[in-house]
Amino acid sequence: MELDGKIRKIHLFESPKVEQYITHFPIEGDNLVGKPKYKNGKVYINDTQYFDNVQQVVWEFYIGAYESTQNCFKDRKGRKLEFDDIPHYQKIIVALS
Repeated sequence: MELDGKIRKIHLFESPKVEQYITHFPIEGDNLVGKPKYKNGKVYINDTQYFDNVQQVVWEFYIGAYESTQNCFKDRKGRKLEFDDIPHYQKIIVALS
């Protein structure tokens, strides 16, 4: 398969590669999204909970004028991350990496 086809499948989450998570969400809590912030390879969704092992280049990645990884949480501010939201965000990190 050509490279562009592989990349397309990854970005559409059609590749099994996106299931090979590179991040962790290790701290249990209320999953309530506050103001997301990036610090030392971690994306904090609130004061205690975070996704670990996120490259800064991925956190700052733009698609057009859209900050892909940051807007996932900005759109959910004040709401809880549901069960399916956590692996979805982890797939986004894999795809952008």
